[in-house]
Amino acid sequence: MKNIYSFGLMICCMVLPGVHTMAQSHEIRIALKNWKDTTLYLGNYYGSKTYLVDSTRINANGMAVFSGPGLLPPGIYFVLMPDRQHFFEMLMPWHEQHFEVVADTAHLDQIQFLHSPDNEAFVAYNQFLAHVQKELDDAKKSTADSATLDHLQQQAMDKIKAYRLQWIKNHPHTMLATLFKGMMDPEPPQSKQKLEQADSLFAYHYLQAHYWDQLSFADSLWLRTPILEGKLQRYFSQLVPPQPDSINAAADALLAKARVNLSMYKFVLWWLTYTFESSPYMGMDAVFVHLVEKYYMPPAKVDWLSESLRQKLIQRAYQLSPNLIGETAPNLILHDTLQHRYVLDTLQAPYLLLVFWDPTCGHCIREVPRMDSAWRADWHRMGVKMVGILADGTPQQWKDFILAHHLTGWLHLYDPDNSSHFRQLYDVYETPVTYLLDAHKKIIAKRLDVEGLSAFLHHLQETASASTP
Repeated sequence: MKNIYSFGLMICCMVLPGVHTMAQSHEIRIALKNWKDTTLYLGNYYGSKTYLVDSTRINANGMAVFSGPGLLPPGIYFVLMPDRQHFFEMLMPWHEQHFEVVADTAHLDQIQFLHSPDNEAFVAYNQFLAHVQKELDDAKKSTADSATLDHLQQQAMDKIKAYRLQWIKNHPHTMLATLFKGMMDPEPPQSKQKLEQADSLFAYHYLQAHYWDQLSFADSLWLRTPILEGKLQRYFSQLVPPQPDSINAAADALLAKARVNLSMYKFVLWWLTYTFESSPYMGMDAVFVHLVEKYYMPPAKVDWLSESLRQKLIQRAYQLSPNLIGETAPNLILHDTLQHRYVLDTLQAPYLLLVFWDPTCGHCIREVPRMDSAWRADWHRMGVKMVGILADGTPQQWKDFILAHHLTGWLHLYDPDNSSHFRQLYDVYETPVTYLLDAHKKIIAKRLDVEGLSAFLHHLQETASASTP
């Protein structure tokens, strides 16, 4: 059962340079019990991560003051105790940044704020959440029925939703109302509810189309909350179809919205870039290449990014672009163990499985024989031709491994003079690396292990059978 608290904190004690607005000043006075003559820390969120932005001394009377010229950027902040383990959260409003806090470190769930209506409301909300959570936990003790538990969970969420809606209605211009609106899913107006009843996908399409309506990209507040990154993660994992073309279109539309605020634009662009460059899902590297080509390569302006990092991104996109899913596999001219010449483009089979491997690589030593077993037991009858390509190790080590593990039936090739550039063309910087090509040499899958290849090949067979009259 998931905890229903909306704001959590994972401390990452790094220092993030502050950005100050010089028109006004900030002063947060904190009276602490149980701490004196030591250091207190102030931090904030940046996306899902947290950073320290200031520190101050707690005097002999347990009083600490965070102050300075300029306003602190608005968002969700936290005060970290000297032990760097205990903390409490607070809101940093857009303008009213002179307030007082009274905290008993033995009861950090009972913080008192003075002269800060936003934080008084935030404390009341968190106390309400704690009450709802306790009710739910108590109710769970009396039943183990999953349907009953689901019902109780839904009741709790309905209470929280009602609280947020009532607050938005009564205090629409407060910081807490802004956060609540950004967190909540849009709901179709009553005039369109009949459409929802007639079309089972109406609610999904409405949510997808209006998902960002209540989050203003003009307001940098969202950078210093976990809400923006959470919404990005959900949007691209649940609401956008998981195909590169759909993701590219959604990313472009979102970045167009974010351009109104450079800080928000930078955050969204970098989140997309990192997410899809490091995605574990096959084919998502095409999204990374699209982003680099459109937003990082000249004439795109990325003055906020160092030139060295920009060039690394561009170089990485160049490495990936020839071997994306759907592209024609780059041609290779290689030789077998007897020095016979082979041209990849001339090899004929319903499917070619290119396996770049190294006879000295521990992972290859385990996986290549498993691939051979799967091919003999299953893949061979599907029309798969195995093409093993030496990526590292000596030719003699390669030949010895082939002989010792009886890898017969494969076409074993290598590049004796390193003239094919297979490493660059197929992004082979670790082993083993696999590419599955169709009869037209189009890349249809890549970087799959034995289980992934088996599942993909069976899916192809099932799809072909289903389409046969």
